[in-house]
Amino acid sequence: MKRLYFGTDGIRGRAGQPPINAEFAEKLGRSAAKVLAEGTKQPIFAIGRDTRESGPMLEEALAAGITSAGGKVQLLGVLPTPGVAAMVKEDKLTAGAVISASHNPAADNGIKFFSGDGFKLPDQIELEIEQELENPKINGRGSITRVTNASARYVDHALRSMPHGFSLKGLKLAVDCAHGAAFQTTPDALQRLHAEVSIFNDAPDGHNINLNCGSTEAQEISQLVKKTGASAGLAHDGDADRLLLCDETGSPLDGDELLAMAGLDLLRRGELANQTIVATVMSNLGLDEAIEKGGGHVVRTAVGDRYVLEAMRAGGHILGGEQSGHMIFARHGTTGDGLVSALQIFRLMAESGKPLSELRQVLQKYPQAQRAVAVRIKSPLEELPTVAAAISQAEEALAPRGRVLVRYSGTEPKLRILLEGRQPEILEEQADRIATAVKDVIGA
Repeated sequence: MKRLYFGTDGIRGRAGQPPINAEFAEKLGRSAAKVLAEGTKQPIFAIGRDTRESGPMLEEALAAGITSAGGKVQLLGVLPTPGVAAMVKEDKLTAGAVISASHNPAADNGIKFFSGDGFKLPDQIELEIEQELENPKINGRGSITRVTNASARYVDHALRSMPHGFSLKGLKLAVDCAHGAAFQTTPDALQRLHAEVSIFNDAPDGHNINLNCGSTEAQEISQLVKKTGASAGLAHDGDADRLLLCDETGSPLDGDELLAMAGLDLLRRGELANQTIVATVMSNLGLDEAIEKGGGHVVRTAVGDRYVLEAMRAGGHILGGEQSGHMIFARHGTTGDGLVSALQIFRLMAESGKPLSELRQVLQKYPQAQRAVAVRIKSPLEELPTVAAAISQAEEALAPRGRVLVRYSGTEPKLRILLEGRQPEILEEQADRIATAVKDVIGA
């Protein structure tokens, strides 16, 4: 059966409207407690959130649902998503929940869950939670407590990913906190490592999260790097499970470049398990070439860090990520972690003495053309003859060393188009053809 509410990263929507309202959140909490508590005497959930105005409302409703099912709730307050996952695992709790819509605008919000081992739930468990939603209420007697040291504990967790006594002294960093969940934790961690840090967008007011800032606004961190003369720039998304880095010239790096740098570093150290990294189908073909030249291999998955994680766990791999900046260092956490990922790259800079503009050269990208088309419905592509024909034409035009990837977004009403090959002009032409065909039949 297909999930009705859960997408690639939990449930998202406009706050205050179904399903992101108090009524649904309470039902969701009750259902999640019943499903995830199986085999436990009393489930214990940790709940963290980002800085959106709607966060406390959803937090209260979700907690009410969990306690109505007899569960205990620990409210962590504003905390990056990886901090919630880390505390759930370290404290051996039943599950964790994060109230956030990541990089979406402030008017949106969402809810996602972690199991007791700190990993995101598999599709089947999310389906079971959905199936439990309409069951009658139960009258459990749970409890709610507030945790006051969650941010400090997360910073300690992130710093444990660095060698003991390591210092970033000499690195001058510009940090864009996106007015989000990392507005305190990332500056604290970097300052404890003795980096010189210029902090921006660290004054959340409930409405300004991701507003003209953060990891989806590359021009902001680029300008801040140039303004401050920083060695590098770091920008988070709203829940800080991913990052955007800029080199000292203000040029952004994508997740593929970060994966190439980190993967080749681990290969050189003889520390990359199975000599393999995990990436999604969106990653550039140049990543495969770079890792293969270093003696490694790339495994690809569907889009979504949850699928990257599933492949990493199944294969025993320790490094994976997405082009969007989700990076997963399995030795240091169970989910994408923007702070831990940044620390690993900053360590590489400090140890090598090389600037990011030089380190990034390990990846020579294939040219790409990307489009995101707003759609009113998500019809199967095979049922849209003109779209299918445009895709087929593009595949023929890019053969033999190119590829075409067309898929619906799991979090937004959009269809995403990616073309990759060696001839940019052909890529752009064919991408426009596909985008036009989509707009003609299902465009919003």
